[in-house]
Amino acid sequence: MDFKGLDLNLLVAFDALMEERNVTRAALKAAVSQPAMSAALSRLRTHFADPLFIRSASGLLPTARAKEIGLHVSKALNELANLLLPDEIFSPEGIKTSFTIGMSEYPLMVLLPGMMKAINQQAPGVTVHIRTFVDRDESVSLLDAGKIDMAVGIAPSQAENRILSLPLFSDEFVTLVRKDSEAAKNGMTLETYLSMGHILVSPEGHHYGLVDEQLRSQGLSRELRLTVPTMFAVAEVVQQTNYVATVLKRSVLISEKSDKVVMFKPPVDMPEILFHLLWHRRSTDGGAQKWLRTLICAQSGELN
Repeated sequence: MDFKGLDLNLLVAFDALMEERNVTRAALKAAVSQPAMSAALSRLRTHFADPLFIRSASGLLPTARAKEIGLHVSKALNELANLLLPDEIFSPEGIKTSFTIGMSEYPLMVLLPGMMKAINQQAPGVTVHIRTFVDRDESVSLLDAGKIDMAVGIAPSQAENRILSLPLFSDEFVTLVRKDSEAAKNGMTLETYLSMGHILVSPEGHHYGLVDEQLRSQGLSRELRLTVPTMFAVAEVVQQTNYVATVLKRSVLISEKSDKVVMFKPPVDMPEILFHLLWHRRSTDGGAQKWLRTLICAQSGELN
């Protein structure tokens, strides 16, 4: 199949290279010869005008462009496989089963309610057990041990071939102040920001975060007045104090106190945070698992 000059079979080769980080192993995974895989990589590099993979002592390292492409290729290939190669007929309406899903705090707040509504409508006999985790890499050990069926959270710090993933949704940081504060009236400048007492959300219990890293890169620092492990009560604390907090936007929008605070773009550069669906390769083909992954992806699409 040809799409705008690109043989879509090359995307299968690309996906194998992203997973294996080795031409020989990628060739075995894609069921082609090693010369064919090398040729596919050469064509991919030409098409995207990027090296895509750089050789290193630890294997092929994907470039920034490859990582960007990889977010979409894996999802597209999974969707095509489900569409074109249904290996079993699965109907969720009458099933009686349970799933254990690992979730960090933020997906619990913004994704779980809509997800459970959809599960209740489509498969009322399904029971869901939620297991929380703090460290992003803990999801891998939980999946390896079979303690969870899948996880929703920030991608692990290191890619593992046995752990599959799909990007679900992202969110941006906002800075909160009380609605009747001077900052709300006059605007949020970096000078105002640094003059205020700060709330830090740190599930790990750290006394520093992304904001502090950005400030340190400029030789600046802030004064912490409160550290908390969750975002749950942040908007309410801000509403009752002169403190400022920088948190993910949707955590504020779903708060009962969202109308009592004002949101600003942070006066320091902050990255968007991307959340992924993660599952173990050994459970990738189960009909019930596929159905639940599809449902979670659909609900995540409602957030974007």
